[in-house]
Amino acid sequence: MEEIQSQSDNYRSSSSSASSPTSRVPSSNFFYLRKPGSLRQPISFEDSPEWEDTDIDVRVEEGGDSINVAATPVSPSLSKLNSGSLPSPPLPENAVVARKIAGASVVWKDLTVTIKNKRKYSDKVVKSSSGYALPGTMTVIMGPAKSGKSTLLRAIAGRLHHSAKMYGEVFVNGTKSHLPYGSYGFVERETTLIGSLTVREYLYYAALLQLPGFFCQKKGVVEDAIHAMSLSDYANKLIGGPCYMKGLPNGERRRVRIARELVMRPHILFIDEPLYHLDSVSALLMMVTLKKLASTGCTLIFTICQSSTEVFGLFDQICLLSNGNTLFFGETLACLQHFSNAGFPCPIMQSPSDHFLRAINTDFDRIIAMCKNWQDDHGDFSSVNMDTAVAIRTLEATYKSSADVVAVETMILKLTEKEGPYLKSKGKASSATRIAVLTWRSLLIISREWKYYWLRLILCMLLTLCIGTVFSGLGHSLSSVVTRVAAIFTFISFTSLLGIAGVPSLRREIKIYASEESNKHSGALVFLLGQLLSSIPFLFLISISSSLVFYFLIGLRDEFSLLMYFVLNFFICLLVNEGLMLLITALWQHVFSSVLTLVLINVVMMLSAGYFRIRNALPGPVWTYPISYIAFHTYSIQGLLENEYLGTSFAVGK
Repeated sequence: MEEIQSQSDNYRSSSSSASSPTSRVPSSNFFYLRKPGSLRQPISFEDSPEWEDTDIDVRVEEGGDSINVAATPVSPSLSKLNSGSLPSPPLPENAVVARKIAGASVVWKDLTVTIKNKRKYSDKVVKSSSGYALPGTMTVIMGPAKSGKSTLLRAIAGRLHHSAKMYGEVFVNGTKSHLPYGSYGFVERETTLIGSLTVREYLYYAALLQLPGFFCQKKGVVEDAIHAMSLSDYANKLIGGPCYMKGLPNGERRRVRIARELVMRPHILFIDEPLYHLDSVSALLMMVTLKKLASTGCTLIFTICQSSTEVFGLFDQICLLSNGNTLFFGETLACLQHFSNAGFPCPIMQSPSDHFLRAINTDFDRIIAMCKNWQDDHGDFSSVNMDTAVAIRTLEATYKSSADVVAVETMILKLTEKEGPYLKSKGKASSATRIAVLTWRSLLIISREWKYYWLRLILCMLLTLCIGTVFSGLGHSLSSVVTRVAAIFTFISFTSLLGIAGVPSLRREIKIYASEESNKHSGALVFLLGQLLSSIPFLFLISISSSLVFYFLIGLRDEFSLLMYFVLNFFICLLVNEGLMLLITALWQHVFSSVLTLVLINVVMMLSAGYFRIRNALPGPVWTYPISYIAFHTYSIQGLLENEYLGTSFAVGK
């Protein structure tokens, strides 16, 4: 403790000189100042404000669906903060939200999450964290990388990995229960979007997959989501992707991901890193949009690594984590006061979030060690000139002994002592509806993106032309039988191998499915059936075009019924191969592993297909049983040979 006290005194002396009036730049801008307790009021910007620290009184009315929030003073006034001010970013004018959302209070108490081998020294990723989130507010979980932000967010939402173990309690409207389907939305850090669809189409298909009822009833839900995320100017534009020259900017793409969850009209919205890969302007626009969404009554909880001064001023509550430990929970301005009380006041020219992370991020110790010689010549590298581990212990000890912990415990007690309205599960679309929607959506995607089946069609036609010209002019003598068998075997086997070129496209579809399945919008069987059914028209187009070219170049029997059998046989062969590709690609996580496995399976099936050795001559234990009976090449080639030669006679000697 003496070490902590001495370093804290050292820091106070250095920081006080840095923030003195003589060293302050007159035109410098500081940070947004919000009066504590004014959760739903516009942000005020004042010079040297002086107000009473307040607590929030939450009352749940009997028989009602709303939670009333009132502010009452509970502690002495905060110290004066002398600073300049920034102009407030105005909320979008004339932005009338047609529908209010009945939010829900969320409380987590003594929450601990352990994951084996996740950390070097301890399996505890989150350690005894407590906090709450109220309707109409934005609660941010902030901390450096690997501090447990995403794990805490997933634990509150009930979406932890099966290998993780959670201890503690989570309450929703005072009830200890899991969040039912449709009552909340969860936005992952990275979600695969469908570039060939417009924003409105993408959200409409998302609504069809998630919501029950008639199609026409879901258009209003989609328009509400577009309006809520300020996407009206981009509603009819393609989302874009690798196959398109232009697409939506990163900020708009991020808002589309959030809008997909809003079609369920959730009471609570969890977002993992909403500012991920966004510049400062896009980040501010995102936060203003989320602030507008919170004003409708929705409860927002999200993680963030750091933010600009403008963005920081929009937060209501902040949960500060470092290495799984909660260093502070409360209102944003109270966090500044907490750091000041611990001996780390925020300098005038520094963003609050930058200052917080500088004090609690252990990576800065290595940076300072690397730049030590440079510091000796040019001064201190950072305003926090103590060891980060000491700073973390100081902040944690100060928080545990402060009035902020008592205020949090009091609020948790008030929110959990009486049960509020129970969140009911919303209905789901039927499996038949979801299969139909996925089939139609996949058809639309395939028709617009050339890399799915159009490129495969071109490649199949080129391969068929090559095989047909090599084996052309065989005639119909007895000596041509062996060569024609070789041509049919080459055609079936090589086109099946060529189908593996579609694995990268299937892998992208599976990523989309994984994102939808995590939010229970789809299922494995529903996805596989929808994807397979959507491929039928395009596989039939490939089969009929390739079969016609091959059939007439090789000179097979000139009968319409035999030609149709050839086309159907080849189509079934392609369909079975497509199903095998879907299955293998879904099982493996990487394109390389999927391609390698599919090539190996096709080669083994080709060896037992009856061309190199007939089935009866194959070794019994493995090649005859079960490989030759599993290989679809065997049945396809046998059917095509019977189609060509059954009932055909040749004169002896000719």
